[in-house]
Amino acid sequence: MSETPVYQKILEDIIKSLVNHPEEVKITRRIDEMGVLLSIKLHPQDMALVIGRKGDHINALKKIIKAIGKKHHARVNIKVEEPTPLEKEATLLKSEEIIKELKEETQA
Repeated sequence: MSETPVYQKILEDIIKSLVNHPEEVKITRRIDEMGVLLSIKLHPQDMALVIGRKGDHINALKKIIKAIGKKHHARVNIKVEEPTPLEKEATLLKSEEIIKELKEETQA
């Protein structure tokens, strides 16, 4: 089993410190002729936290990780995976339940 590269560990640590559901952060690494692709899978509610306004956060992360990868002789790219329609639906339903509970609490 190969050791996790330093740039992948750093990316995971940064993302886990940004999100509200760190236990759901998964980073997979794929190597091909184009270099290394790190795919980030996270809770749908955490997408905005990782991407940031106008992509500021993810663009900054890409620059940092590319620089670290370059030092380790790897061409690294990052991709944030979109949630599936089922994941989006589940998140929406959960949000609606929370809103309903909060309304009931404030009316009581």
